[in-house]
Amino acid sequence: MASVDGLDRSNDLSGRPMAELIQETSELVSRLVTDELALARAELSQKAKHAGIGAGLAGTAGLLAAYALGALVAALILGLAEWMPAWAAALVAAAIVLLIAGLLGLLGRQQFERATPLVPEEAVASVKADLDEITRRVRQP
Repeated sequence: MASVDGLDRSNDLSGRPMAELIQETSELVSRLVTDELALARAELSQKAKHAGIGAGLAGTAGLLAAYALGALVAALILGLAEWMPAWAAALVAAAIVLLIAGLLGLLGRQQFERATPLVPEEAVASVKADLDEITRRVRQP
């Protein structure tokens, strides 16, 4: 019985020549490796996307901190200096800016964690399942 892809899928191997079996096995293994590599590529692409988002969020946090920090701190200090000494107003302003930067940094870190480890877990699990199935079939009487 021939399948759609042209390879014989019958379980009766005894009547078939060894050369044919070896050729079919070679073709199947080649196709399996190609498919597993495609799965690994797709999985790593998704993880790289999360890493990119994390880097973007972390970069945005740094950019905001670099450009807006001076104006924000000055305005905050001037506003707080109306109710407290200027040095105390500067400390409060610095604490608020650091809190915002810390929250943005945590968001970026979460995105990086979603991208790691950079191991294509689905592809690895699929290869293990394939090897288990091949081992099981080879050991069958």
